[in-house]
Amino acid sequence: MNAQRGRLVSGGRLQVPADMRRALGLADGDQVLLRIVDGELHVRPVHNALGRVQDRLRAHLIAGTSLSEELIADRRRASEHE
Repeated sequence: MNAQRGRLVSGGRLQVPADMRRALGLADGDQVLLRIVDGELHVRPVHNALGRVQDRLRAHLIAGTSLSEELIADRRRASEHE
């Protein structure tokens, strides 16, 4: 996508063009991550960042295991000892 102009509006809010919001899958109220890299503001949707982390962690999981089921089982064992 080509560079486009946004606008800073009252309260320091950044106005992002509609087609850029659509390209990122953003809607009103969605959370974004902001980062300054070499004097530039990088904006990315939280759901994209979360997906990247999940993809990285998936490489370290044993096939057929469920981390949520393991966590629930650990919590149940811990509560039995309380």
